[in-house]
Amino acid sequence: MKITCSQHDFNSNLSLVSRIVPSRPTHPILGNVLLNADVDKQKVTLTSFDLSISISTQFPAEVVTGGSITLPAKLLNDIIARLPEGEITLFYEPSTLEDNPLFTITSVSGRFQIRAMNAQEYPELPVVTGQTLHLPPETLLQGFKSTAFAASPDDSKQVLTGIHLHKTADSLEFATTDGHRLAVGRQELDQITIEEELAMTIPVRAFRELERILLSNSQPSETVAFCFDDTQVAFEFKSQRLTSRKLDGTYPAYNKLIPAEFSRQVSLDRKGLLKALERMAVLADQSSNLVKFTIDNQGSKISLEVEAPDLGNAKESLPAVITGDDLDIGFNVKYLIDGLKAFTCNDVIVKLNEANQPVIFQPVDGHIVTYLVMPVQLKN
Repeated sequence: MKITCSQHDFNSNLSLVSRIVPSRPTHPILGNVLLNADVDKQKVTLTSFDLSISISTQFPAEVVTGGSITLPAKLLNDIIARLPEGEITLFYEPSTLEDNPLFTITSVSGRFQIRAMNAQEYPELPVVTGQTLHLPPETLLQGFKSTAFAASPDDSKQVLTGIHLHKTADSLEFATTDGHRLAVGRQELDQITIEEELAMTIPVRAFRELERILLSNSQPSETVAFCFDDTQVAFEFKSQRLTSRKLDGTYPAYNKLIPAEFSRQVSLDRKGLLKALERMAVLADQSSNLVKFTIDNQGSKISLEVEAPDLGNAKESLPAVITGDDLDIGFNVKYLIDGLKAFTCNDVIVKLNEANQPVIFQPVDGHIVTYLVMPVQLKN
């Protein structure tokens, strides 16, 4: 194999795929990146795979001699990132006497040689041959941004660590929950290529890598090919491809958790509320993160209050448009901050019933997002 390409192209594409390479691989080969050089296409493909998620990216290069090899991801990344800009040449001479040939990297500054491993040892990538949806990048980006924060970080909860996708006749719904809160975002679909309803749960981690791919090179006129079968999904965009296993298990019937009616409603400035909550969080008791909301209809305001016996206390008031009776209710301040950061609107509506029942936060304008939070019991 012998290829010549720009340091910038190799470095940017290597950075993309090396993100998912495990730091402690179960097998040495999984700590490597697969490099394939194609003489006919004059392109190089870099691939990483942790047996759950794979990323492949392709870029143009002068391919003198084709071939495949795997290289230690972290070491390769550290070297390539530090090389000066300009052309670099990469090659190795296959040897039947060596299982781990030396791979050579040259630039204007000098030469590096690192031990490689045979590409034949690299696991086969998933082949996804099911149905395909073509989606605008913004649909996937906004769906991820508005819901990912509410997924569970606890791997033992399995299906709750993912984003649940539910396709209806004219929309794609994204949902996440960790058992204490629920985020649901709906994106309208202009062009329907698959009529029937579909549902699946995809790891948040896979969506996070997809977000990085789309943000790095998305164009408004281009679409993402979203292909799926019974066990795997694949996202293809330009010269990049990401695959992921679906998460097993039945996702909770989350729509049944959202109350149909509310006896109280509060409308107020989102940024003002967010900044006030961030100030409250400084003193919030770390064991409960409790902030008390007092809804004052007559005064057209809400008051936020934090009591931290070992630290101090804080109280702020914000103007609000209120319908319904006064109410004292407690929340986990972190949950509220997470949700309000995900919104992009100017004003937010808070819909409530009683102090021990689910509360809904929704943007007044912008994207269709519903954020449900369970209240925290106030101390007497």
